[in-house]
Amino acid sequence: MTTSRRDFVRLGGAALAGGLALDTGTASAADRIDWSVEVVESTMRQYTPETLGGWGYTRGLYLWGQWLVFQRTRNKKYFDFIKAWVDRFVGPDGRFSRSFTHLDSMRAGQLLPLLYNATGDVRYRVASTQIRERLTTYSRTKEGGFWHAEGGTRDWQNWSDGVYMVVPFIMRHGYTFGEKDWATAEALKQLFVYAKNLQHESGLFHHAYDESRTVSWANPTTGVSPEFWGRAMGWYAITCCDVLEDLPRTHPGRPKLIAILAKLVAALARHQDRRTGRWFQVVDKGTHPENWTETSCSSMYSMAISRAVERGYVSRKYDVVARRGHRGVLDRVKINADGLTEISEICIGTNVGDLPFYLARPRAVNDLHGIGAFLIMNEQFQKR
Repeated sequence: MTTSRRDFVRLGGAALAGGLALDTGTASAADRIDWSVEVVESTMRQYTPETLGGWGYTRGLYLWGQWLVFQRTRNKKYFDFIKAWVDRFVGPDGRFSRSFTHLDSMRAGQLLPLLYNATGDVRYRVASTQIRERLTTYSRTKEGGFWHAEGGTRDWQNWSDGVYMVVPFIMRHGYTFGEKDWATAEALKQLFVYAKNLQHESGLFHHAYDESRTVSWANPTTGVSPEFWGRAMGWYAITCCDVLEDLPRTHPGRPKLIAILAKLVAALARHQDRRTGRWFQVVDKGTHPENWTETSCSSMYSMAISRAVERGYVSRKYDVVARRGHRGVLDRVKINADGLTEISEICIGTNVGDLPFYLARPRAVNDLHGIGAFLIMNEQFQKR
């Protein structure tokens, strides 16, 4: 049984959603809400495809989440919204009027093969191929990892964020347009190069790595940044899950990728906040008085851990960790007096920095980082 928005508000929805216990054994009115649908409907009430924003990674993240909701519900207006947004940027000949000089600009490219499959419109293939061809000339570290951005300030750098900006696109393009071998090899190369330089022996991932070791935050010996920032690891974790969905079971790189993900899952489980079920902005410093639990990373971790349990990549003992995380994120979701959903305590876009920098980052309500991550997580739990 699904509770309607009207019933939820009548029952005191905001308070209900904000007061969910971590015990997963008792269903409440909030548990029966289809939160994915509520969030998509609310967002579409506040934005049109024209006002959602420009071609950027946060819109690509959010719309991928909306695509997952469309796949489950088959509500055509969700699809139409996504298509109309993409059509703002894809010209009549299928070309983009942009140069793609940073990985963030490639994130929304994942939508192009999906729209091609759904419509057969060759423009989406042309547009997707433009990004794919750009990767042949895009700058890399000496080990083959894509720079986070070209043009000066991020040369020679790999950020844990970067894999999610480009790897899901690589897989979708290659597996849609007859380049599976290229896509598989390139996706694994990126994930393995990034893990080699960014994964700490504890299992956690540093935010960034500078091969040149010239930027102020880079350790002069290892090249890594000093902190384990929450959302950076979330990007990497959900990328692993996406790639493993397509990676052939017999592929020789599969055990290595699962091992990297499993090591990360074990580390995240150790740092989960037992009181809220969420994770901290700086993951390993939960006792710091200025630290705070952040919603987007908590969503990403919950999704990745749940998927890893579901697919048998990690022990079932981690299922309780995933479910606590999901419940903890739901504590941050409510329906306000205007009937709109609100997801709170979301870190805005963030560069690489030190501990005070991360702890002082502004926290937003309904930032697309958090909405998109929430939808990806909640769709995972819809089927479990």
